[in-house]
Amino acid sequence: MDTTAALKKNPGLTIKRGSHTKEELEALHRRMGEAALRRRRARTGVLLVLNIFMALFILFPLLYAVSVSLMPGSELFTMEMNLLPKHPDASNYLRAWTQVPLVRFILNSFLVSGCITLGQIITCSLAAFAFSFLEFKGKNLLFMLVMATMMVPGEATIISNYLTVSQMGILDSYLVLILPSLTSAMGIFLFRQFYMTFPKSLYESAKLDGCGNLRFIASILLPLTKSAIGAMSVYTFINAWNMYMWPLLVTGSEEMRTVQIGISMLDNTDAQSITLMMAGVVSVIIPSMVIFIVGQKQLIRGMFSGAVKG
Repeated sequence: MDTTAALKKNPGLTIKRGSHTKEELEALHRRMGEAALRRRRARTGVLLVLNIFMALFILFPLLYAVSVSLMPGSELFTMEMNLLPKHPDASNYLRAWTQVPLVRFILNSFLVSGCITLGQIITCSLAAFAFSFLEFKGKNLLFMLVMATMMVPGEATIISNYLTVSQMGILDSYLVLILPSLTSAMGIFLFRQFYMTFPKSLYESAKLDGCGNLRFIASILLPLTKSAIGAMSVYTFINAWNMYMWPLLVTGSEEMRTVQIGISMLDNTDAQSITLMMAGVVSVIIPSMVIFIVGQKQLIRGMFSGAVKG
């Protein structure tokens, strides 16, 4: 079998039967295995170098932002191309955190993003349950209308939403930041795709055992869709963390501002403010990056596992 394998991998190799001892054939097989291992290692090394190069290329804006945040203001606007700070100075971060109430902005964003995430998980799971397991007239048409809202950009409804919350008298409050984002068509679609993988006999059996709809969702569906909940949580939290236009429109006091609005308070016309702003930007990027890194596997698994039925 060793000789046959050697001939298959090297057609030009000729081995006469009986002309080689067992030790020579074993040595030949070992050399061929070592050559194949070297080729695999070389291919793996090339791919690793290419991946590192692509990662550095993609992360270059973020790495340069970190570099600028550590530069003194005098090093930023020069004729030289300063990619790295000559005299790193971490005082920009301290000044950024003291010049504006950055802690308050981060807490506001955590509160708003957390409430929006929890609210979307609850409302989207309930709506997806109705579209998956309940039978009512016009269900397919209603689901099509819900999906059609994904084609409407948020900017097209921002004025009507502002007039609505203004008439409700909830401007410049946490409620106005949270309420319009408590559900999403994308979340309903994601949960529905997961629920469609479950047989309806599961719901019918639960009903026969006296299990109500809410208990069926909380006790059976949600534990079985942890990957969908993880994907939805990461996606919704990052989107809510990065909201800019809506918080800018509905908040006016410094106490209600989120990080994306508050960070602009560091902007000015001089070079020193640019380094301060970069320090603030890096500070507010860290929480969303941590959330993404921690939930990356759940996000990928949740986005793809619901596409396969069975």
